[in-house]
Amino acid sequence: MTLDPVTLEILGSRFTSTTEEMGIALQRTARTLYVKEAADFGTALAGLDGRFFAYPHGIGVCSFIDLDCGRMVAAVPNLQPGDVIVSNHPYETDGAVTHTPDLTLIEPYFYDGEIVAYGWTFAHCSDIGGRVPSSISPSSTELIQEGLLVPPLRIVRQGEFVPEVLSLIRANTRTPEDVLGDLKAMRAALAIGRRRVAELIEKFGLDTFLAGQREIVAYSRSKARAVFRRIPDGTYSFTDYLDDDGVSSVPIRLHIAMTVRDGEIELDFSGTDPQTDSPYNIAAGGKRHAWLTLRLGAFAYTLDPTIPLNTGIFDNVAVKAPTGTIVSPQYPAPVGIRHVTAQRVYETLNGALAQALPEIMPACNGGVLIPIVLAEPQGIDGSRNVLIVEPVVGGMGARLGADGVDGRDSSIANLANNPLESLEASAAVVVRRFGLRADSGGAGKWRGGVGLELEFEVLKDGCSILGRGMDRFHFAPWGLQGGYPGTLAKTIVNRGRATEREIGKIDVVHLDRGDTLTILTPGGGGYGDPRERSLDLIERDLHCGLVSEEQAKEVYAVVVREGRIDPIASRNLRASLSDTAPKTEREDPVRKAWSGALNGESEAAFDCLWQRVPIPQRSKAKRWVVNAAFNALADTGWTASDLAKFPQAEAPKELVRAVDKFLDGV
Repeated sequence: MTLDPVTLEILGSRFTSTTEEMGIALQRTARTLYVKEAADFGTALAGLDGRFFAYPHGIGVCSFIDLDCGRMVAAVPNLQPGDVIVSNHPYETDGAVTHTPDLTLIEPYFYDGEIVAYGWTFAHCSDIGGRVPSSISPSSTELIQEGLLVPPLRIVRQGEFVPEVLSLIRANTRTPEDVLGDLKAMRAALAIGRRRVAELIEKFGLDTFLAGQREIVAYSRSKARAVFRRIPDGTYSFTDYLDDDGVSSVPIRLHIAMTVRDGEIELDFSGTDPQTDSPYNIAAGGKRHAWLTLRLGAFAYTLDPTIPLNTGIFDNVAVKAPTGTIVSPQYPAPVGIRHVTAQRVYETLNGALAQALPEIMPACNGGVLIPIVLAEPQGIDGSRNVLIVEPVVGGMGARLGADGVDGRDSSIANLANNPLESLEASAAVVVRRFGLRADSGGAGKWRGGVGLELEFEVLKDGCSILGRGMDRFHFAPWGLQGGYPGTLAKTIVNRGRATEREIGKIDVVHLDRGDTLTILTPGGGGYGDPRERSLDLIERDLHCGLVSEEQAKEVYAVVVREGRIDPIASRNLRASLSDTAPKTEREDPVRKAWSGALNGESEAAFDCLWQRVPIPQRSKAKRWVVNAAFNALADTGWTASDLAKFPQAEAPKELVRAVDKFLDGV
């Protein structure tokens, strides 16, 4: 059966509006700030293959269009009308659940006794047990530490909650009423989807409904491929880094080779570092996954906003993610802070696309999404308030013809701000400052968006603050075409007081009444030579407090007198400096130093060595080998940069010896 274009357009719109109505119902009936305000939830309709044929616009998390629920559904046989499946196990669902706080529900929708579609929803719950309040900690070393693990099973049987499952969840969370309240809101969302699917079938007929699922996916596939054909055929490679592996100062390397042929794309993550002992891993199951393809979806939808949001966008994409890497780990590697790696994947793929389309792609975003969580001390009745303070982000990267957006990030960071009134009414905190961070955007002809500055004071003794996803303290967001990198992140306790201290990344920081915490996020990278930036735009930035007089003088090469730009003196100054203007983007010195010490060839040699090491030991092996090799080089008078001189097929002898020593000790 083939639908006419008008019927397909009507069905596609009805599919989308159903998912949006599901999301509105969930957000309005939920209990926690995670869902009500931060909008950390999702809704969708899946076909019989477990892939989404409909996804909402602008309601909830936008990142999960390319998830596959097939394994989660297959794990629970003999489903009946009114049954609902629950899981929060990343490995038992092939990554359809991306970390343990994301309780996920799936309901089969029946018609005449047969399943015709599935309703899907998730909500980030405030706590699912584990070693710390809110469950996720940068220092967790295995999945079991990240809370209760629920493999796919029935939580609702023929319309009624299974009491034993609810009791199990209640007994393994610090916030049982919040979690159960959000579960009920998720059921309400699924009920909306069930009713709307039944109405569509009654109106259009079952055959038309099923054909609509298939054809709307095929339509998205065709339109997305037309966009991807704008990328010139070829292979484009890019490398970016996480600051560290979570347990040492050794960075994590993310490498992508993107091959394009007539609108079909292969993403090869070979050369990406081994899975880590910290929760930065992405449980992608060794296949295409939403966290690995998101940048391509954003690319397609930006250039053609008429594409329906569904799995068809990504059917033009193949992914090679070697098992044992940080983008395809083995159980029980922790995954709680997988979003920080997902953001770096996004920016790494952005860098590859920028090589192909430099006039379309932006510079690097600030690249952080930090859910700041407050855990108040336990009350007399045993209850504990655990809630999100704010999901702070950085600024957007600049692009040809436009500055980056200030205080927003266009990658995976689509959570909403908490209204300060709601926060202060719900928690023992007062926000002292929430605004834009001056001088944090990368300088350029088009300036990178500036980051954020959040400062709050706690009003009780014994409060704990958790900061998940902190990064960009060492590797700055990169610029393009002569643009400067964005400014690095900072975290400060009691800023401006005698007890002020900069603490960098945090796992848990304990604060007492009157203490303040300040989070300064990075800005996006700049685009183009900053000495070519319009004087009017610099004047505006000065007036708005986004750029200081010092940066205007030193980087943008303008003359400022009494707070205003002197246009004649500035043009003369720029003319005298024109011969020294940078021709390519100004490199981040840390990136330059690390890339020089361990460039692509020596990293490729590392990759060959890792194959000799059991997967669970590879992260430890890398730390050990890097330290041993660098010490050996120092002892022989070599420098770190000598590693770059070895051809790809021949690993330095010092690295081989270091691996041999490591294996002897395993």
